[in-house]
Amino acid sequence: MSRGHMDQTLEKHAMAPLPVMDRVRQVEGALVEFVERADLKPGSRLPAERELMSALGVGRSTIREVIRKFQALGIIDSRKGSGNYLLKPISTATVHMPLSIEAESLRDALLMTLEVRRGIEVEASMAAARRRTDDDIETMRLRLEEMERVHLAEGTSGKADLAFHLSIYDATHNSLFKQLLEQMREGFERFWSKPFDRPDFASRSFPFHRTLFNAIVAADPVAARQETLKILAIVEEDIKDMSK
Repeated sequence: MSRGHMDQTLEKHAMAPLPVMDRVRQVEGALVEFVERADLKPGSRLPAERELMSALGVGRSTIREVIRKFQALGIIDSRKGSGNYLLKPISTATVHMPLSIEAESLRDALLMTLEVRRGIEVEASMAAARRRTDDDIETMRLRLEEMERVHLAEGTSGKADLAFHLSIYDATHNSLFKQLLEQMREGFERFWSKPFDRPDFASRSFPFHRTLFNAIVAADPVAARQETLKILAIVEEDIKDMSK
């Protein structure tokens, strides 16, 4: 598709500037909707980064994060010096569908989700131990200290606990971890929302968050794996005990 033709297509299927909140997800949706409305086919060239920045009112980093996600999903092929090309058909019905789980009870849903969480989180902790930067360590330290402060003050630290775990995912520098987490966010967040109306759910795992942090700082993936498994073992025990 020529640049002139693309400009006409952008104008015909105009994309409105986006508000500040949650821009990455909004850009994803806007780009998918544009592909649908413009009826782009595999092999079609997508608008250039600067054209998307102008049309949507967002920065280059936001556009590139979306492009990276779509590359990882096999939706977009980026060709140096040429641009980004659509590899396969996409629609709003197929791209942003979160993973869901069918279970008869909260207990079953948590246990089934935990099986997946264990696989992802253990690998994420090990990857973070191998790849973390000084900036990552500082972010994790601040999140951990906030978690500890809230826990000591309130006896529970749901949101702060989740924030600490998310900082570990960020420290992997592997966008697939975040994509998987995003797809399963609803199921994962149940662990931090006082399941079974128990504020003390998994509170016994509290000290192992500090030892997990220490292992990541020490660049010791084996220890990071062990500490993560300790945390998740307590989570599993509490699911089984508190659901009786």
